[in-house]
Amino acid sequence: MIDKMKKYKWIIVAVVVILAVTAAVEFSMGRLPWGPDGKPGLWEADVWSSEQSQRFADPYTFSHIIHGMLFYAFLWLVARRLPLKYRFIGALLLEAGWEILENSPLIINRYREVTISLGYVGDSVFNSLSDVFMAGFGFYLAYKFPVWLTVVLIIAMELGTLFWVRDNLALNVIMLLYPLEAIKAWQSVGHLPAP
Repeated sequence: MIDKMKKYKWIIVAVVVILAVTAAVEFSMGRLPWGPDGKPGLWEADVWSSEQSQRFADPYTFSHIIHGMLFYAFLWLVARRLPLKYRFIGALLLEAGWEILENSPLIINRYREVTISLGYVGDSVFNSLSDVFMAGFGFYLAYKFPVWLTVVLIIAMELGTLFWVRDNLALNVIMLLYPLEAIKAWQSVGHLPAP
């Protein structure tokens, strides 16, 4: 066990550094550590709650697991000669970079303008660090599972969140890049007052 820890020591240090830098950057951007109520929490299921994206996990956690799976595939395609440990660190860096960008005024305002997230205030630092961790978990699953099972899991998570909260990674990307009023209206059914 001690020998294994020594073998992975630099990876553990790299993960801690990535998380610490992500947290430091987000704190410097004015992100709250735990969310508006100042309390840590493990789960928030209500995507319309002001506590959404503030807890350790929420329905969007599945999107971050998918990020890790997609980063695994992407890095396998473009850098398969790199040892797995470097690709893993690369995936965490990609996710950490997204978390910082996602919590910038540019993306927060974009979410408010074109998606159902009218009151979106960004993630808590706790939630962002969890999202990086979940992407790492997704990367690990993609490494361990056969491709067909990874694809099945991605489809299941996308369909599950689509029917559960009327949102998922695919819709999120569409709405950020090319917003469609029909999608926004469908996502809003039963949640927003009639115009």
